Amino acid sequence: MDKREISRLFEEIGLLLELKGEGPFKSKAYYNAARTIETLTDDVADLVASGRIRELKGIGQALAEKLAELVGTGRLAYYEELKKSVPSGLLEMTAIPGLGPKKITAVWNQLGITTIGELEYACIENRLVSLPGFGQKTQDKIRQGILQLKKRRGYHLFANVIREAEWIVAAVRQSAGVRRAELVGELRRCVEVVRSILILVAADRPQSILKTVQQAEGLAELTLSGSTITGKSSIGVPVSIVVSEELTAHALLAATGSDEHLTALASRAARMQVPWNLMGDPSGKTAPKADSEEALYACLGLPFIPPELREGLDEIATAEAGRLRPLVEAGQVRGIFHNHTTYSDGSASLDEMVAAAKALGYRYIGISDHSQSAFYANGLKEDRIREQHAAIDALRKRTTGIAVFKGIEADILADGAMDYPDEILARFDFVIASVHSRFNLSEEEQTARVLRALANPYVTMLGHPTGRLLLSREGYRIDMRRVIDAARQYGKVVEINANPHRLDLDWRLCRYAKAQGVSVSINPDAHATDGLEDVPFGVNVARKGGLEASDAVNTLGPEEILSALRAKQTT
Repeated sequence: MDKREISRLFEEIGLLLELKGEGPFKSKAYYNAARTIETLTDDVADLVASGRIRELKGIGQALAEKLAELVGTGRLAYYEELKKSVPSGLLEMTAIPGLGPKKITAVWNQLGITTIGELEYACIENRLVSLPGFGQKTQDKIRQGILQLKKRRGYHLFANVIREAEWIVAAVRQSAGVRRAELVGELRRCVEVVRSILILVAADRPQSILKTVQQAEGLAELTLSGSTITGKSSIGVPVSIVVSEELTAHALLAATGSDEHLTALASRAARMQVPWNLMGDPSGKTAPKADSEEALYACLGLPFIPPELREGLDEIATAEAGRLRPLVEAGQVRGIFHNHTTYSDGSASLDEMVAAAKALGYRYIGISDHSQSAFYANGLKEDRIREQHAAIDALRKRTTGIAVFKGIEADILADGAMDYPDEILARFDFVIASVHSRFNLSEEEQTARVLRALANPYVTMLGHPTGRLLLSREGYRIDMRRVIDAARQYGKVVEINANPHRLDLDWRLCRYAKAQGVSVSINPDAHATDGLEDVPFGVNVARKGGLEASDAVNTLGPEEILSALRAKQTT
């Protein structure tokens, strides 16, 4: 098991202990251990074998023994027994927004409820209102959370699926007789939440591929029907591997989608009287002869449209008008902002974050720990700002090859004022203004709040603009078009937060930002060194929004970026 799997298992143990009503210290020990393991840079197996695992903070004898069992066998008897003692439906309930372990335990112990269906019916019957610590508002919130969960069920974050999908493709390519294998569907289009993994394969023997993937760790329920292999990934994502003698450009285009894009192409083909049966014989009788997707688009008088843009919006009209430009690429991002350290709620030190960014090839990094209102995140008061700035000054003197900028993620207060007075904000190279509280304001109030923050001359950029958490929390009510208009008026940058749980600004709004001439900054919002690796997910968002390298401020080099940031603060 790798560190992510072990961390996820320890998190679940902590949760199971909470659901059983065990003491908080026991569950907290597993939560802390999960975070420690997830942020490791060394191999867990090596640490266990050498005994150095005991040197890690929070890993005592008992946890070290459990880690040894996991690494050695891939299983943990304690976890399996614990899981049997808690109804499986209770774990499913933890996915309901706003419903924590204590309340789940209460409805289990006091009402005997063990499934989401039972819980929803109890809300309908008004049975939760009289429970201690609940009431009408809590019951209404739980019922609304169940409705949200139903909408999202079967969806998975792109980042949670893509690595596994690419690993499956790599395994398929190792199978005897495979000439080509490609990932298609919503993953190829880089959709932020996905439902399945679809792979097209050119090969002669589907049975040989089945044998190969049956040996792959994590895949389950594998079956072969005709020339299609189906199964489930380790996190329950449906997998389809479609095998044919040849992987044609027609099949690749058809399987990538979206339905809306394909319908628009078919309509254009009909108007031009071009045969367009992509699923038929690509002989020129029912579909155009073409050996590539580029050639297929050319048959319709169009340049190649990248997969990320194929969503059935305005991409065909844009291509027809000759307005398609090369999309931004991950390698063009020269530096990154919105990074947290142990000065606030990050798990890596200032030195560690800078070294990790340098190792990834970045030319600069902006440090932006939380401001003082974020007490829950150890936000910086004025004395600790001075301390951090002195540490950055010292680091700059001993570091080469990467520039380090002083920043802050400053809370936007409920009335739109910033968390520090202007004289303190003026000390930073850049200021990210973010909403972290009062999500329940009306749309007008929330919009006015953010507009006032953007008017502050020391604010550089707006962080995670809608506050959404994909598959967990809807964004707050806000008129983002007015916000983007204000960003243009005041010359501010709008963040594309690359954290896979956020991906905020949404790619649909990126199109509006581009039209208004508003720059974005693709930021990882990293709280650990491995969080720096999330930047490509933000690049996917930018690409889906049709953004070029020039639309992202952090494609500028280290010699240009600081003056650009300071210009944003004085606009």
